[in-house]
Amino acid sequence: MSKTSNSLAACLRVYVVDDDPDVRHALELLLKLRGHKVSVFDCAEAFLSELPQDASGCLVTDIRMPGMDGLALQQALAERLPHLPVIVLTAHGDIESARVALKARAIDFLLKPFQEKDLLAAIETGFDRERTRMEEQKRVCADHAMRDALTAREKEVAALLATGAQNLDIAHRLGISPRTVEIHKARCMEKLKARSVADVV
Repeated sequence: MSKTSNSLAACLRVYVVDDDPDVRHALELLLKLRGHKVSVFDCAEAFLSELPQDASGCLVTDIRMPGMDGLALQQALAERLPHLPVIVLTAHGDIESARVALKARAIDFLLKPFQEKDLLAAIETGFDRERTRMEEQKRVCADHAMRDALTAREKEVAALLATGAQNLDIAHRLGISPRTVEIHKARCMEKLKARSVADVV
């Protein structure tokens, strides 16, 4: 596993929401034994009140709970952190609940008592999705940082290069010499870590 993957994995946490203390304890013990970071909550409201805005990992939630149920929690989460994967657990599964949960993009819908391997597999699916999202987010941030490092003139040159304009045309349009265009172009490619004009584009 790469250093990047390791650092991303260190951020991932399993959030468990279930009103049954025995289930919470069992899940917390199981997941910690598997090396996962775990936070447990006895109701949806407590989870939402403590959920960090930058939370990453996945949510494992029961459906039938006092107050906000698991499906309502899934809906509320979609408004706050739509990227966080959700796994729905229930001892009272029915086709309609499963349909609603899966339509809301739940990773899985597991009936209690569920197989340990099925839950762990679902969590890993959620983590894989989160790693991909976080790697893409990191790449986009890096791209923005490189772009922001360009001077105003370098941005103008880069924008024209992206249209397919040649050095003489860029020089004419910006009122500078072709040699100056070459200098700006070289600096753009260096700052953007581009090996060719295609990379700049």
